[in-house]
Amino acid sequence: MKPNARPARPDFSSGPCAKRPGWTPEVLGDAAVGRSHRSKIGKKKIVEAVDRTRSLLGIPADYRIAIVPASDTGAVEMALWSLLGARPVDMLTWESFGEGWVTDVAKQLKLKDARVLKAPYGQIADLDAVDWTHDVVFTWNGTTSGVKVPNGDWIADDREGLAICDATSAVFAMDLPWAKLDVVTWSWQKVMGGEGAHGMLVLSPRAIQRLESYSPPWPLPKIFRLTAGGKFSEAIFKGDTINTPSLLCVEDAIDGLKWGESVGGLKGLMKRSGDNLGVLEKFVAERKWIAFLAPDEAIRSNTSVCLTIAAPWFTALAADRQAAAAKKMADLLESEKAAYDVGAYRDAPPGLRIWCGATVETTDLEALLPWLDWAYTEIEREFS
Repeated sequence: MKPNARPARPDFSSGPCAKRPGWTPEVLGDAAVGRSHRSKIGKKKIVEAVDRTRSLLGIPADYRIAIVPASDTGAVEMALWSLLGARPVDMLTWESFGEGWVTDVAKQLKLKDARVLKAPYGQIADLDAVDWTHDVVFTWNGTTSGVKVPNGDWIADDREGLAICDATSAVFAMDLPWAKLDVVTWSWQKVMGGEGAHGMLVLSPRAIQRLESYSPPWPLPKIFRLTAGGKFSEAIFKGDTINTPSLLCVEDAIDGLKWGESVGGLKGLMKRSGDNLGVLEKFVAERKWIAFLAPDEAIRSNTSVCLTIAAPWFTALAADRQAAAAKKMADLLESEKAAYDVGAYRDAPPGLRIWCGATVETTDLEALLPWLDWAYTEIEREFS
């Protein structure tokens, strides 16, 4: 039997993610549209977004924060192309986006002193094997694999290299140890449910020192340049963005940050995400047909929660049939308006991926659960 109730907001996409509860287009009424981003009002809005970000996340005063183009991808690429090459580099990868950074370093930058530490989906690489005389590039949370690093204890306080962290599906939902991180990137479209195309780049004093003491041997496009005449471009981190941002999106980001402050700041946001994960953990524990892609609770993501179908009939299927069955399940949920965009990422094992970040309401997740059982029964009837 189909369930009677549906989630009020069936938006469980892992990016762009659900808008904050209560959001409507009217909250953008104060946006500085039609104005230059270099005008007083435009720059004021940009600085406000940066300042609220620093306050909400507790980013140290001597770290620099900038709004950059091309989402999290642009922010990571800026860091890789501007900072790498001075030392050997350890590339940590356990999902598709981390694998993409490996490809950039190995095939585009062609660094010879690059070492790859890799783990399959649902696991993380051996963190004890990291060499902190090297630069280290890693994702804090594997958006497509449902795993996260358990903490920052493995990052050396006396590291010689830089810790470069893609935190796009972790920031605002997990406690990042800023003193152990030299470069942190994310996009507005993830945990806070902002709009796409804008990235955030945070640099520690050590990263800034690297920029001023090392010039990479390859040419840098304009949107990647963080120095001018060998000096750090401080203005980029004080409201003078590299390119033109959308002031409508800036206003939306400010709205999200204000909402984050209203629900208890970072601790409140983390609790909301943790409570959401708890709903799915209870559901999975009570059923044999479904399992987490990350079985180890210590490294299980509380934002991009990845699930697999564990029933014997499903695991006995050929790979293409597994993919078809999992896709059919996601399609059924969408057609019934019970859950949108919950299919596993295309490179990940077949299954579901349900966003549990703070902008998702726990009551909506609870309303989704009966639909998961229903959709599973439908695909079992068709594919088993």
